[in-house]
Amino acid sequence: MHPVLFTLGNLTIYSYGFMIALGFFLGIVLAMREARRVGENPEKIMDLSFYILVAAIVGSRLFYVVTAWETFADNPIDIIKIWQGGLVFYGGFIGAGVTAAAYIKLAGLPLWKTADILAPSLALGQAIGRLGCFLAGCCYGRTTDVFWSVTFTDRNCLAPVDSPLHPTQLYSALTNFTIFAVLFLISRRNQVTGRVFWTYVLLYGLTRSIIETLRGDFRGAEVFGLLSISQTLGLLGMAVALVMLVRTSRSSAVPE
Repeated sequence: MHPVLFTLGNLTIYSYGFMIALGFFLGIVLAMREARRVGENPEKIMDLSFYILVAAIVGSRLFYVVTAWETFADNPIDIIKIWQGGLVFYGGFIGAGVTAAAYIKLAGLPLWKTADILAPSLALGQAIGRLGCFLAGCCYGRTTDVFWSVTFTDRNCLAPVDSPLHPTQLYSALTNFTIFAVLFLISRRNQVTGRVFWTYVLLYGLTRSIIETLRGDFRGAEVFGLLSISQTLGLLGMAVALVMLVRTSRSSAVPE
């Protein structure tokens, strides 16, 4: 679509990087407001968000590089070119999760309450980031004849050009905006610590696993010759989330 947002002299602003940055910024603003609403220190949440940002970018890029090493074998310098696409969410989720857990413990923040604060921001940031994917042409779908298919024509985009494709990036953006709305509503009524976060894990795992079947880009190695790595992690996350949500329905909080 429009991989380059605009150019000023020698400075090129890429759509993908801009939308990722915008998603993180709005997510941090929302998380700080939510922290203030529930009585937590917004400054600590801002600091945590910064560490999550760095860990998420590093983790998601490393995960992509490992699963698509042949793409970088001849030109390792391309590993740092994240503005061209190539970030795997679950790699970032794992990296950010480990980093967040360490910071939360050191800062003395309540674990699951903090996770509840961050979950809506995560869904919102992902939704905006997927719009960046659409503009850049990464994470594209399979060829299709559905009337809402999209055809990329910009030769600089990452998707195959001149072929009607499933707009999987828009599917992901729409589902993540929907997840954000659901989490926002739950957070306003929720009295059970951990429920917002585990609802996010459940809904994201479900929608990601479905959309994954329509993806046309390289998905890496398959598990059991059937599921992509992202589908496998999504389904495992769903299973854990279901167990935790059942536990929250029987108690007033998830154990810290």
